[in-house]
Amino acid sequence: MIPRRRVVITGMGVITPVGNTLESFWRSLLEGRSGVGPITRFDTSEYETKIAAEVKDFNPEDYIDRKEARRMDRFCQYGVAAANLAIEDAGLLNADVDKERVGVIIASGIGGMETFSAEIKKLFDHGPRRVSPFFIPMLIADIVPGHVSIMHGFKGPNYSTVSACASSSHAIGEGFQMVRDGRADVMIVGGTEAAILPMGVAGFNAMRALSTRNDEPERASRPFDADRDGFVMGEGAGVLVLEELEHAKRRGARIYAEMAGAGYTADAYHITAPAPGGEGAARAMLLALRDAGLEPKDIDYINAHGTSTPYNDREETKAIKAVFGERAYAIPVSSTKSMIGHLLGAGGAVELVATVLTIRDGMIHPTINYEKPDPECDLNYVPNQAIRREVRAAISNSFGFGGHNVCLAVKRFEG
Repeated sequence: MIPRRRVVITGMGVITPVGNTLESFWRSLLEGRSGVGPITRFDTSEYETKIAAEVKDFNPEDYIDRKEARRMDRFCQYGVAAANLAIEDAGLLNADVDKERVGVIIASGIGGMETFSAEIKKLFDHGPRRVSPFFIPMLIADIVPGHVSIMHGFKGPNYSTVSACASSSHAIGEGFQMVRDGRADVMIVGGTEAAILPMGVAGFNAMRALSTRNDEPERASRPFDADRDGFVMGEGAGVLVLEELEHAKRRGARIYAEMAGAGYTADAYHITAPAPGGEGAARAMLLALRDAGLEPKDIDYINAHGTSTPYNDREETKAIKAVFGERAYAIPVSSTKSMIGHLLGAGGAVELVATVLTIRDGMIHPTINYEKPDPECDLNYVPNQAIRREVRAAISNSFGFGGHNVCLAVKRFEG
């Protein structure tokens, strides 16, 4: 049996509605700044929801060659940009590493919806000869890790995971296990999404999943609050560099934290609703703790899935209580989505970045817009103001349509 190797986080990159660098993103979260506003990408006059958390001030040519960027869907541009930032942050650009031992798993829950929408219009308006030869490569969800590997020559494991809003957390868990088990030395992992489009908003509106608090966009995403009325769609990407500890030490890499464990479960209950009592979510948390060699008493912070939907927030609260018992009331729980909206398949990765920065700085970002307590959501959600707290170990939850549950455990690196 191959002994488990220790895995550390040596690089991170984000493209988000509240900042496109690690520090601007983190500063915005600590200040409780909302990235939600009126949708600018299309005319929303006929839509029930007119708000979203759009990425701002993003120029793909700041990160990607112009010719290549034009052959990418927006979701791909975000993902490649975040990956390039994470690779640079990890000091891998000119590092002496065996590129056959470096892999990439970057997920998307939806993929190139913008490209699909544009090309299907061409097909119906002008016929099949007008469809772009880049249609398929721009559409498919797995193209992001393909681009990253080609750009940097990484020849290790390379693919994408698709599990709705748990997609990037699955990608991180898979990459973690590959490094831990010796199948790779470095894995570039995360997720990306760009579905703030007419079809994306119309589809989620049809499900009654989105907030319609159009007159107060910055107050619309309100996880665990009694007046929550649905999630706010976000977009962007988050990517982390996972590296075997001795490999990182040999090249003098800066270490943010240690990746400790991952737990996956299925609700086997409903295509969109969580299982009663958060049963599947609770099992994912317990599996992640067991995988990490941690006990419930060891956890100092929980980054919640916290979508701002009535059912999810209630059942996640129940799941946390089932795992942590009375101690659940003493653990700070916050939702990054209160500020950046729900990044769908990219959410788990961006939220894990926030969790790692929490460990680094001993600061826990708030859940903003928590104004009216819900008797069924009665934990410490760090309402509206960041708090200073030493965090030695933390978990981050992601739950996806289809009943997919992932919990990731990280802890402070101790040499």
